[in-house]
Amino acid sequence: MPITFDTTGLEQRDTAVWVDPATGAVVTLDYFDLPPDLPAALEDVDLLRHRLAGFTAEAGCLIEAEVVRLDGVPALYQLLKVPFPNRPSGQVFLASYTVPRAGCSAVLKIQSPELGTTGMREAVLVARLGHENWVVPHPYAPELKGVLPYHLGDAAEHDPQFPDHPLTRARAWARHVALTGRVDPRFAALPPFQPRG
Repeated sequence: MPITFDTTGLEQRDTAVWVDPATGAVVTLDYFDLPPDLPAALEDVDLLRHRLAGFTAEAGCLIEAEVVRLDGVPALYQLLKVPFPNRPSGQVFLASYTVPRAGCSAVLKIQSPELGTTGMREAVLVARLGHENWVVPHPYAPELKGVLPYHLGDAAEHDPQFPDHPLTRARAWARHVALTGRVDPRFAALPPFQPRG
């Protein structure tokens, strides 16, 4: 596997699929044997964020995107939310690391769903912060209007108040992977990613 990570608390369901039975979260590790389709160079963070926000708006909302180093290798970290498929309410939060190389990429991702009563985090925070201050322009693309709004409730500063919320858990998982994830040296040694065009 191009990336290895801590699977404590997860049950392996397939060669590259793990499930957290306590939360319903699903972790997947995918390898793509073709040039990555990232919309900009990792070095051009502002353009990359702007384009990613636009792409994500068609299905949900990009909450965070950062260019980081995973085990010393350049990687794209993303955190986003999408509506819960085939349900009238609820969201799924996805945190991922994409490690792109010139001709391939590896993506490690968690899908953290809202289960049971949904919208509690938002309801508590709207009451505290006010409806008029709730939805704000997207920091990466202020002109954007997406399927889901960018709002103050998704900020990391609120996570300690909602330790069991799927967004909090997705962020915590991503932080843990950043500290403990390892990239296979053979994969890391491949030629680096260069955007097309």
